[in-house]
Amino acid sequence: MIQRPLWQPDPYAASATHLHAFRRDIERRLGRRFADYSALHAWSITQRADFWRAVWDYCDVVGEQGERVLLEPDGMRSAKWFPDARLNFARNLLRQRGPHEALVFRGEAGERRCLSHQQLYKQVAECAAALRAAGVEQGDRVAAYMPNIPETVVIMLACASLGAIFSSASPDFGVAGVLDRFGQIAPKVLFAADGVIYGGKRLPGLDRVAQVAAGLPSLTRLVVVPYLET
Repeated sequence: MIQRPLWQPDPYAASATHLHAFRRDIERRLGRRFADYSALHAWSITQRADFWRAVWDYCDVVGEQGERVLLEPDGMRSAKWFPDARLNFARNLLRQRGPHEALVFRGEAGERRCLSHQQLYKQVAECAAALRAAGVEQGDRVAAYMPNIPETVVIMLACASLGAIFSSASPDFGVAGVLDRFGQIAPKVLFAADGVIYGGKRLPGLDRVAQVAAGLPSLTRLVVVPYLET
């Protein structure tokens, strides 16, 4: 019985995909041709190091790739990819500038906020500068007792840009649960929202924030983010 695909893309649409562009990029770089997707796939699993080096190059990853791509390729658990590579997560995510939307937020109450690439970069840079001024260095821990809002993303990226370790807990957590999590990492700085919006209700949270801060003797700085006041 001949099995036929349930759907195939229009050739014009297929030629506009990143996968098609990646295939052409490999052919140009390596001076070889792939007859179809199956040939590309076969090459990707038989020449894994070459394939992932090509992915790094095509994606234009900002960082130092290093000489070695793959160690112990025959072991799923023991395999090590790019063991000598060094890169910064935030630097790669924030390399775009300009007015196009980078982050779109919709809150439970219906509010909509957008940050362009330029605005996101600026806010992350300002947050990183403030953290640096507060004494945060590579390897320090920063905690966020925050809802899923743009400010939380900004804090995370600012920490990544400095090499600091970021951890978060939702305001749904009670004080004991937050202290169980954050107490293990001894954060230097705590960011916390002044409350949350849940089920259409505005729920202040500064009392719990104060209890959390009091239970973290490692803190040198508490930053309250005015979510309910925006």
